[in-house]
Amino acid sequence: MEYDVHETMKLSSQLCFPLYAAARHVTGLYTPLLKPLGLTYTQYIVFLVLWEKDGISVTEIGEKLMLDNGTLSPLLKKMESAGYVERQRSRADDRVVVITLTDKGRALQKEASDIPLKAAGCVDLPPEKAKQLYDLLYELLIRQGYKNKE
Repeated sequence: MEYDVHETMKLSSQLCFPLYAAARHVTGLYTPLLKPLGLTYTQYIVFLVLWEKDGISVTEIGEKLMLDNGTLSPLLKKMESAGYVERQRSRADDRVVVITLTDKGRALQKEASDIPLKAAGCVDLPPEKAKQLYDLLYELLIRQGYKNKE
């Protein structure tokens, strides 16, 4: 089967571009919502993981968020410095670092509780289309080896 190199090299033929642009746009919507809390988007998604399941390893957080330790370690240190989390070595295996929310980190959940609804209100898609997009994106992630959709 032959393909037209000229067609395949057009920006409009690249699946990666609308994914990239949409991801930047949607995560950018969170910036004004997170700024009053002093959080970045990446810190926010780490909190989402910890608010769902506190006391998990850096590796588990990284797997859920598809982030490596090189990205997470400085981020978690900063969150620890701000008093939101504690990092402790596991008693069972001292190579494992466990992240636990502090009272301040748990209290932040209430302050952030309106963010998902506000952010969703900024995305101009009917609910059924948003759900369809969500499902398709997770299908893509799973086909690429992501295993943590719950």
